[in-house]
Amino acid sequence: MKIGQRRSKQRELILEELRGLTCHPTADELYELVRKRISNISLGTVYRNLELLAASGVILKLESGGKNRFDGTAEPHPHIRCTQCGRVDDVMQQVDVTTLDDKSSRGYDIKGCNIEYFGICPDCMSSSH
Repeated sequence: MKIGQRRSKQRELILEELRGLTCHPTADELYELVRKRISNISLGTVYRNLELLAASGVILKLESGGKNRFDGTAEPHPHIRCTQCGRVDDVMQQVDVTTLDDKSSRGYDIKGCNIEYFGICPDCMSSSH
């Protein structure tokens, strides 16, 4: 982990827990998991470390949908979000994204692109029947 800060056992544990998940938890959800291993860790510590890891490109911060979610896989990849419960999963398919020409980019210096699909997850569909 290279993020321009000194090593931290708490940060390393937060990253380990996040990378061990297939879901994309909120900071609160990850805090509940980390607390099982470090009982005296604070929610603020989890938030600060997630923000630091995201800002340094070690993890992804998914900011759409009202609540920030975090992804231990830092390489850009598409996601799918449930519009009812907010669950986020990876899309396991390559998605082709065209680059914008100068006219289409409207003067922006393009840094990247996020692809997110949305729908209703299987759990929400089965609970509504």
